[in-house]
Amino acid sequence: MKEKLPTNLIDGAQCKVISGVHEGKSGTIRDIKTGKTGHVSITVVLPDGDRIKTLAKNVVVIKT
Repeated sequence: MKEKLPTNLIDGAQCKVISGVHEGKSGTIRDIKTGKTGHVSITVVLPDGDRIKTLAKNVVVIKT
């Protein structure tokens, strides 16, 4: 079963991580990929330049 990509999940959108290891962090969405198992992973670039990887289901878009 493939995970569906949320319609508002686009490269460059601002997001906040709502669950998982990086909960509470926010930044800009970059590098959206779908793995072999169908899970969508994204890279979030934090304001200080650090990058974190998380699953798309763990974030909400706060503005595009």
